[in-house]
Amino acid sequence: MSEAILGIDLGTTNSLVGVVDSGFPILLADETGSRIVPSVVHFPDGGGEPVVGEAARRMRALHPDRTVASAKRHMGGGEVLVAGDPPVGAEEVSAEILRHLAGVAERAMGAAIGKAVITVPAYFNDGQRNATRRAGEMAGLEVVRIVSEPTAAALAYGLDKLAERSRVAVYDFGGGTFDVSVLELNGGVFQVLATEGDTGLGGDDIDRLLAARLYAMAGGGAFEEASPMEVARFLEAARAAKEALSEADAVPVRLPFREGGEPFETELARGDFEELARPVVDRTRAHCRNVLAAAEVEGGELDAVVLVGGSTRIPLVRAVVAEVFGQAPDLSQNPDEAVALGAVVQAGVLSGALRDVVLLDVTPLSLGVEAFGGLMNVIVPRNTTIPVKRGELFTNAVAGQRAMKIRVLQGEREMARDNWPLGEFEIGFPPGAKGSARVGVQFSLDADGILSVLARDTAGGEDRVLEIRDAAVDVDDERVERMVSESVEHAFDDMNERVWTEAKMKSDELLPAVAQALEVAGGALSDDERQEIGGRVAAVEAALAGGRGAALKAANAELDRATERLAALLVERALDG
Repeated sequence: MSEAILGIDLGTTNSLVGVVDSGFPILLADETGSRIVPSVVHFPDGGGEPVVGEAARRMRALHPDRTVASAKRHMGGGEVLVAGDPPVGAEEVSAEILRHLAGVAERAMGAAIGKAVITVPAYFNDGQRNATRRAGEMAGLEVVRIVSEPTAAALAYGLDKLAERSRVAVYDFGGGTFDVSVLELNGGVFQVLATEGDTGLGGDDIDRLLAARLYAMAGGGAFEEASPMEVARFLEAARAAKEALSEADAVPVRLPFREGGEPFETELARGDFEELARPVVDRTRAHCRNVLAAAEVEGGELDAVVLVGGSTRIPLVRAVVAEVFGQAPDLSQNPDEAVALGAVVQAGVLSGALRDVVLLDVTPLSLGVEAFGGLMNVIVPRNTTIPVKRGELFTNAVAGQRAMKIRVLQGEREMARDNWPLGEFEIGFPPGAKGSARVGVQFSLDADGILSVLARDTAGGEDRVLEIRDAAVDVDDERVERMVSESVEHAFDDMNERVWTEAKMKSDELLPAVAQALEVAGGALSDDERQEIGGRVAAVEAALAGGRGAALKAANAELDRATERLAALLVERALDG
């Protein structure tokens, strides 16, 4: 049996970890069920255990001087990011993130894994690459390979399955860094033909511009002169507004608790945001033109243009990419997860868990399972080349649950009921708290079109397998066209229903959690803070009664923001014991 190797995307804004398990690459979730870990570390005063991830991100508003984000921008530079004895630099911060990710993997897999593949930007110099390697070693990991992010992204998108000789561009616009690369696939090997980038350009720059604009609107004057706590709060509000405007035309911005100032509230329109963000996004244009010239290729000659990094969710960014390259970008993969998934694939190849295969056919329609809430969870997207193995890790949605029904579906609609059922089976596991079960589901589609669906209780080791012959690939062309046509025809209604369903599930978790947190907080909150949170709770309840997904999603986000200080207080109380 091959020795497992972790695949890690050590990102500027977020980091992820995964591993090849039972022959398929999976990204691993932490105890909250999230695969994405914010690349933020809080170092408690007095030398306590560092806090990593979402809990650390929430601490920025309370302790900005001891909370570090975007450390990747400083790799190899030697700056002190947190004063103290000893001082903390980018390598130490990165080591804490890597140690946390290794812990996530250990909890998910039930055993420690000591080797890792870690990704870095293609333009990282030797000093930055060596700093990344040292950070891995500080975290107790043997770094078996440093892989460039565009190569990892190309692997995740399945671009190694293109024609024998293909050229692709990878546009990677993350939180703190930007790079664009042109790669050529020749004989099964990726070669980076050209790369351009800017280590000081990313979504963080857009956040800072927007935060400065909001601060000025709030009567705060020069943003550079604001206190660290005010800077942290306005940056967080700007980040949340930026993300919401990827879907909404306008969003409310509220900062009810200011440091010695009046509460601030305004509405931000997407057009105003794009006007502010355009100079930052336009700085990527020259890099794109330069990389095409260096690779001696026209944008229209590329076989694919893929997007990586959370900032590529911004509609303005996608429009600029389409304009510069002369073709629509490939949106088939999650831009936040593509690099990590590619790192896992590379780790699987190095460990021997994944091997090269002969590519014969593609899936005519997406394959997936019914997720909690009646949603379609796609595991193998439409037009994926076969043979293929893909998988995902699921957990129990309610406490005391003893089994999980795996309902296998095929189709392009957002809701499970609108897709074609291929079969179903059930796998049992010991009852426990919500989120305690770990069930891996693997779709294995061979060259003959036979789909095998494996479900495994990773704790107990029980396996259940469902084999479906022919139905996955041998689908009548007319039925495929009808399904695709219906998915387009109903796209707006389907997406609205999905947004509503996901928002309702979020509300059902959020409301009781807030109620419990308020009870635990006792007198730590002021009357104004409790009143503000109560108002946001009432807004969520009203949106639930109204039945509109966008309004409920916005109300959830407002309640999340209103309870940030409450969450930070509870984290701090837990740290103090």
